[in-house]
Amino acid sequence: MKFHLDRGVLGDAVSWATRTLPVRPAMPILQGVRIVADAGGELQLSTFDYEVSAQITIDAEVDQPGEVLVQGRMLSDIVRALPNKDVTVALEGTKLQVRCGSARFALATLPVEEYPQLPAMPPVAGSVPADVFAEAISQVTVAASKDDTLPLLTGVKIEISGETMTLMSTDRYRLAMRELTWNPASPGTELTALVRARTLHEVARSLATGGRVDIALSQEGSANLIGFEAGGRRTTSTLVDGDYPPVRRLFPDSTPITAVVATGPLIDAVKRVSLVAERNTPVRLSFTEGQVALEAGAGDDAQASEVLEAQLDGEDLVVGYNSGFLLDGLSALGTEFARLTFTDSIKPSVMAGQESLEGSPSSSYKYLIMPMRI
Repeated sequence: MKFHLDRGVLGDAVSWATRTLPVRPAMPILQGVRIVADAGGELQLSTFDYEVSAQITIDAEVDQPGEVLVQGRMLSDIVRALPNKDVTVALEGTKLQVRCGSARFALATLPVEEYPQLPAMPPVAGSVPADVFAEAISQVTVAASKDDTLPLLTGVKIEISGETMTLMSTDRYRLAMRELTWNPASPGTELTALVRARTLHEVARSLATGGRVDIALSQEGSANLIGFEAGGRRTTSTLVDGDYPPVRRLFPDSTPITAVVATGPLIDAVKRVSLVAERNTPVRLSFTEGQVALEAGAGDDAQASEVLEAQLDGEDLVVGYNSGFLLDGLSALGTEFARLTFTDSIKPSVMAGQESLEGSPSSSYKYLIMPMRI
């Protein structure tokens, strides 16, 4: 095997293919990246850990077709450090030779015949604009649990009904939900899938390069694999088993109190006052007509306060939040104003984006957050 290509192109491909390699794999061979060069001038790099697979196809000048398996992270580190010149890669005996300018590297190869076969992509269920899908993922994954002892809550529930796709996640303390329009391959499609949030996060980072993302999902029986493909990059992931809790019902039926605050200034103020908040203590928001006062700290400890303009509809209210959870929701809105609705100070609050002070709230994204005891 022997091929040549630009160092930047190779670096991007290796970095993308190896981004999901496990740190402590079940078998050492799963640390490898499989490289296949074909006579047609295509280079294919792939990784697989029995849970997530990644495959990227790029153009290259192929002198001799062939395939090889080498340590993925080592190859990524080497290519990243190469000078900005064309790279020649050749298999010589049991070593993969990497040459770039005057730099020379020889990598030991792994037994490619022992590497597992990548799973086949399920049927394409539909497609969605890459930038819209990436935004939705970033808005929803903030609320997914990081606790692997509760695997169900580390996932994002994807519900598809016709042309509407809904993504939702919760860690029991907050809930994020985003609706978007997509193009199903078949009208009237009804599908559900529970995908690991970290996998979706990587998908958002790697596929949001413009164009559209094809989403592949089995539509028969019990689906256990989902796939994403765009721009020569393909990712598959096994699904999380189990029944996701019925989180939609957590949104309150009525919210008699509404406050609208400029998002950017509120984010900055929360960051400032939370500097003095001890661990597991809330940032307090006191809403009165025309303003919201933020406070943190109490007693002999450090204290901070700040007042912002706010529009209030309903009774005065004092509520406390975990500052990190509050900032996650505010940062995900992406709108000039934040609209917060309340039932009372101890029941869940709902946050949505709003483009103007007197405008209507966005119905596509909602972020529910549980208050803390003050």
